[in-house]
Amino acid sequence: RDYFHLGEENPPLADLYGTWAAVDPRLAEVATRLPGIRVMRQTPVECLFSFICSSNNNIKRIELMLGRLREAYGRPLGTVILPDGSALAMHSFPTVDALSRATEADLREMGLGYRAKYITATAQLLKERGGEAYLDDLRRRPRREVHEALIGFAGVGPKVADCVALFCLDQADCIPVDVHVWRIATRDYDADGRLKAAKSLTPTIYELVGDRFRERFGRHAGWAHALLFAAELPRLRGRLPEHIVEEQLAFKEEEKRRKAEDKERIKAERLLRQQQKQETPKKTPKKRGAPKKKTKG
Repeated sequence: RDYFHLGEENPPLADLYGTWAAVDPRLAEVATRLPGIRVMRQTPVECLFSFICSSNNNIKRIELMLGRLREAYGRPLGTVILPDGSALAMHSFPTVDALSRATEADLREMGLGYRAKYITATAQLLKERGGEAYLDDLRRRPRREVHEALIGFAGVGPKVADCVALFCLDQADCIPVDVHVWRIATRDYDADGRLKAAKSLTPTIYELVGDRFRERFGRHAGWAHALLFAAELPRLRGRLPEHIVEEQLAFKEEEKRRKAEDKERIKAERLLRQQQKQETPKKTPKKRGAPKKKTKG
């Protein structure tokens, strides 16, 4: 019950779906086709380190990294026999103490790359702050305070902080924002045009994107965001109404066009800076004259 957020502190998912659908026609259509999508209440330590490994990474490599961390520093749980007859050794996720004993060199050798320094630094700082108990206490703190606490860890930016807050720290109104989510909010929740007018995803725009979801969906806006985000996944597209799929495909093409334009703009700006640097005349150093001889008075 705890893992699936089935406690009395949260309304039944069906009630939330109904509340969200009443204020958002698009979500209303999505909700009827994707019932049962909910946010899990994950273990804080595992969730934090998993999202540090997830940044700029793909699912297959994330699974490989986390599996190696479990095998090297976790507690053996037993062996599972797979359908093909092979045996798979299972391990728990490492404790904060276990991870704090890992060295950057060890983790790099395991294939964690530049994330190795983030894992070791975060493990050390988390241990100093009280370990798992510190993260558990964040479940009772306000959203902004939780966000600021999390971005103090190495490898944790605004989006990772909000992912951790949403998926394990009971911050149901956290909205993890990236460029894709910003553009979705611009498409669906930008009546005043402020999001469209923004040139980049600044901290102010990041907060504004989250506010657009919170204003519409309330205390469980992060859960509503998860449902809408799931609806954008290609593997679930076949369940959606045809007109929404067409809209998504058109939106995807528009994103490709914008990415190409941004790439060309950045390239042009870089070339312009290089050209300006080359055209700027170098200052010739002033020649110093011979030192004056002191005369005796």
